[in-house]
Amino acid sequence: MAVDRQKKFSIGNWKMNTDLADALVLSQGVRDGVEGINGVEIILCPPFVWLYPIAETLKHTPKNLSLGAQNMHWQEKGPFTGEVSPMMLQKVVKYVILGHSERRFHFNESDELINDKVQSAFEHGLIPVLCIGERSKTNSGSDEMINQLVRDLNEVSEQNMSNLIVAYEPVWAIGTGDAATAEYAGDVAKKIRRKITELYNEKVAENLPILYGGSVVKSNIAEYMDEPDIDGALVGGASLKINDFVEISKEIGRYR
Repeated sequence: MAVDRQKKFSIGNWKMNTDLADALVLSQGVRDGVEGINGVEIILCPPFVWLYPIAETLKHTPKNLSLGAQNMHWQEKGPFTGEVSPMMLQKVVKYVILGHSERRFHFNESDELINDKVQSAFEHGLIPVLCIGERSKTNSGSDEMINQLVRDLNEVSEQNMSNLIVAYEPVWAIGTGDAATAEYAGDVAKKIRRKITELYNEKVAENLPILYGGSVVKSNIAEYMDEPDIDGALVGGASLKINDFVEISKEIGRYR
């Protein structure tokens, strides 16, 4: 189940939004809107409670549309009230977002914990979308982001790297409307590839899909996709609007 960098990615992270009626309308609207978009894997990540009903409504979905989870616990079962295990997800979703900045900073998730989750996702046949990003636009912020990458991938095998997506999401850009410039995001993506080359090799780095996330909207997505090291987007607020998310996905598809 290796990811293919020849394919681009458009991931909608709904976060803690929608009721069931909203979720069904949104998922069905996206389903109908993205049919026929080639070369893009479109991934919807609704709240946990809507995964099963959305999976039912998307049984006959286009091949380019998949479901993902917003998080997971790293153990299969146990006394972890309120948590969701990889065993509960593996027959419903293909992808799982891990290390999102809101998990790191609101819930104090450490890189060690995120590494456990990444390893567990691989073990259970899930594709992790590993999020990394700095809190400030400084050299120390850049170091913070690279350090996250190194710690989160501790002891991840070269083989498993073919089943990984990295999403660069600068914390200062998320939900603020202050998106990173395309040039800035492209430079960071290059830096991530260089680090992956150091940790593994050039082939692994070249095949790794790297996405940008942080105030992505339909009016700026083309700028990011013009950057050769950016392979798609992790979309927040705009993914809650059917037309906006479909247009973003279509634009990403033009760069396959």
